[in-house]
Amino acid sequence: MLTDKKIAVLCDIGQASSFDAEKKAEVLDLVVRGFVEKDGDLFMITPRGEKVLADRSAGLNES
Repeated sequence: MLTDKKIAVLCDIGQASSFDAEKKAEVLDLVVRGFVEKDGDLFMITPRGEKVLADRSAGLNES
């Protein structure tokens, strides 16, 4: 189960191109867990991450 903080980071991925050190650590944890993937310098939400957001009724423009 993801914490509210990790859900907020998932929402931020659609809006941000860079992250501070604390959020980058959270993003990298989400990559390891399969919720986010890295493509070059970009981070993208995986279908697994999208499902979590849909299940939590959170959109990419909400946080």
